[in-house]
This record gives sequence, structure tokens and C-alpha cells, in this order.
Amino acid sequence: MSSNLTAAGFPTQALTGEMLELDEDDDLEVFSKDVTLTDGSSVSASLPTSPSSMTNQYRFEEESDARDIFVTVDNPESHVTALETFITYRVVTKTTRSDFDSCEYEVRRRYQDFLWLRDRLEETHPTLIVHPLPEKFVMKGMVERFNNDFIETRRKALHKFLCRIAEHSILSCNADFKIFLTAQAWELTSHKKQGPGLLSRMGDTVRAVAASVRGVKNRPEEFVAMQEYVDTFSQRMGSLDKVTQRIFKEMKEYLDDLKQYGPTYVLWSGSEEELVEPLKGVAGCIDKCCQATEEQLSQMSDNLVPLLHEYVLCSDTIKAVLRRRDNIQTEYEAKYDILVNKQADREALKGEVEKLEDKVECANSALKGDWERWQSKMRGDVKAGFVSTAQKNIDYHEKCLAVWESFLTSVNADQSVEKSAGLNS
Repeated sequence: MSSNLTAAGFPTQALTGEMLELDEDDDLEVFSKDVTLTDGSSVSASLPTSPSSMTNQYRFEEESDARDIFVTVDNPESHVTALETFITYRVVTKTTRSDFDSCEYEVRRRYQDFLWLRDRLEETHPTLIVHPLPEKFVMKGMVERFNNDFIETRRKALHKFLCRIAEHSILSCNADFKIFLTAQAWELTSHKKQGPGLLSRMGDTVRAVAASVRGVKNRPEEFVAMQEYVDTFSQRMGSLDKVTQRIFKEMKEYLDDLKQYGPTYVLWSGSEEELVEPLKGVAGCIDKCCQATEEQLSQMSDNLVPLLHEYVLCSDTIKAVLRRRDNIQTEYEAKYDILVNKQADREALKGEVEKLEDKVECANSALKGDWERWQSKMRGDVKAGFVSTAQKNIDYHEKCLAVWESFLTSVNADQSVEKSAGLNS
């Protein structure tokens, strides 16, 4: 990357690890001025910085290698009923946490249970970054629904989803996550019914729409920078995802052609007595190149393709998190404006404003900490994926090169023998 400004208006260096200098010990300031009400009392338009503020109650623990909960998703099973066909996956949990009644659990979950868990985590922690789930419908041209490749691809993605939650210092302590890991199917169904009702969810949706219409008056610079970073990241990752999927598709087509190419040489050798060995040698080389190409495709399918698509989905997730943070601040700003301009019920409103002020502060602090954690994880994943892909590309081309070099050596040796025999004769 050059040092010029990016399309988002930031130095390119910002996209390589130095974009945001966020200090979790400093509270975010949403407004810059204190406002005096008409009765002489004042309400601070900036977030409190006292040690007892909600920011200090919402700290992220340091990343630790000493994890106390491990989750595995495996053993998919197909279920066919009169109404539907679906897959369930075994979820095995091992933990040393004292709030669990046992140290090991085994339950079966279907895809819609994972969807429920993700929704509940986002409702409970609106400004934490919940790892995305694989899409309900598969990527076009990759695999067919419910065949073995599709099931295995989804199983890996669901496994990663739960592992990311288990690694998270806050999400892993969520009550719904615990129930998801431990409850039997009927218990989970019963628990789902106790969640927010339709009217409650509709009310949340209406408030979110109203907040988006009003818009944020004074978004902190940190979150403006986050939004621009994510927009640029989404665009670039989306381009890489599309190109990689196209390369993958073209390599599959190339492999299909290669598989038809080799037998042609074998058939040809049957009618060319003088060229039998060279033709069979070419056919053998093509066969070995087919094997190497299959391995390369498998590596792309298992690593690079899902990695890039995963972070396309991640960028959409973070955009949604930023919108929810904005909605929380917008709700606070609206209530604050009412407090400033309204004479009656000022004390009741003041209490509401203070609660919303703490809610904004808590949301900002949560997102700041999770943003840094997500960036660190993303950079590690992407770097590992690219390094692995580079090594596999080298291995692939070295294998193909060795095959053809061996063929040339063999042909040259045969020609030398023939020349020597001709000279002797």
C-alpha cells in the first residue's frame, strides 16, 4: 500500500493496524458542552468520567490462554419429517466453570437454534461484535444444499461460531449461551417461548427506525473512523471474495478439462507404436497434475474461500453494531432535547436521561473494547490464511514442475540411448 489517502479519506497506514488509537481507560465524550436548564439546574451533555461510571463496570478481560470452556460441533445427522428435512449437529461442551452443574454436556442443535442464539446475543449485547453465522442458503456454485460438502462446510462454520463465543470474555458468560449448550431440546424450546414477544420486538424495530430517521447529531470521531474503516474493509474484502470464488470455479473447470485431457493421450498411444512411451508419459504427468490440482482446490475450499466470505459477513455484522450504537445515542439525544425544553416532569425526565447517558457510555465502551479484539483476531486470521495459501500455491506449482521435469529427463535419456545405439550400429 502507498502512503496516499484511501477512498475513505484516511492515510493507508490506518488500514494496517494504526488506524484507531483507542484508550479503554478514557471515557468517550459524546457532547462537548454542559447545558443549563431554565430553572438554573444543569445536566452534563458529556459522559461522566467518575470511577463508578458504567464504563468501569463493562471492562473486557485480558485475553488469556487459560480458557475454561471448550465447545465442539460434530456428528451431523439428517432428519426427515412429513413437513421438512433438516440437519442436527452434536454440540459437546467441556468446562471447569463453577456455575455449570456438570463438566461435560452433549446436546443436538439444528441451524435455527444457532440463529436464535445469535439473535439473543445481539439483543442482550447490542454493541458487542457477535461472530456471523453461515448463511441459510449456500453460495451459488459452491455446493448443493444438504449434500456432504454443504453439511461439512456448515458444520465447520457453526463450530467456529460457537468457539468464537466461548473465547469471548463477556459473550461466553451469557445466560442464553449456557442454556444453548446445556438444555435438552424440549427445554430449549420452552426457554425460547419465554423470550421477548412479537409486540416487544416490533416496538424495538419501530424505535430503531425512528432513531435512524432522526440520525445522530454528534457522533464521536472514533466511531466515524470505525464506520469509514469498515466501509473500506467491506469493499476490499468483497472484491477479494468475488475474485477468489471466480478463480475457484475456473480451477474446477480446468480440473474437469484436465481429467478428459489425459485419457486422450492414452488412446493416441494405441495407434502410435513409436510414440507409446512418450504419450503414456504425458498422460501420467497430466494424471499427477490432476491430483495436485484437486489438493489445491480442496485447500482453497477449506481455507481461503470460507475465510474471505466469513469476513465479508463480519463487515455486515459490524455495520449493524455501529447502527445500533448510533440508535442508542440518538435515543439519548432525543430525550435530552426534551429535558432541556420541557418545564413539567423535569425530575422524572432527568432520571431517564441519566439512565440513557449511562447506556450510551456503556455501549461506547463495549464497542471500543470489542473493536480492538475483533481487529486483532481478524488480522491474525487473514495473515494465517494468506500465508497458508502462499505455501500451498508454492507446493502445487513445485509438484507440477517436478512432474514435467521428470518427464523431460526421461525423454532426454531415451533419446540419448537411441542416439548411442544408432552410432554403434
